[in-house]
Amino acid sequence: MAKKTAKKAAKKPAKKAAAKKKVAKKAPKKAAKKAPKKKSNRKPNAAFMAALTPSAALAAVVGNKAIPRTEVVKKLWVYIKANKLQDSKNKRMINADAKLKAIFNGKGQVSMFEMAKYLSKHLK
Repeated sequence: MAKKTAKKAAKKPAKKAAAKKKVAKKAPKKAAKKAPKKKSNRKPNAAFMAALTPSAALAAVVGNKAIPRTEVVKKLWVYIKANKLQDSKNKRMINADAKLKAIFNGKGQVSMFEMAKYLSKHLK
């Protein structure tokens, strides 16, 4: 009987090892497909692109045609860059020349964030 138990004992570890190997051989998981992005129903606001008339002081820089606020800001930045009015140390500050002082209420230097506040007073 001792021989039979020894054979059974020898077979058991072999079966356990074979069972472990089967567990280790799992099929690779497939990547989950992402749902396509939904397009929003958001429409551009027509009032945002409405043509506004610049004041006389602002017209000296951007022209006297009625144009949207976005175009006014673009033209103003073209003027600032062309005349090198951006502060060399702090690029957020704009050094006003004679034309810009009229727009910026006589201030010699204005931050680019304040510029929008002063522009709104010169557009109707």
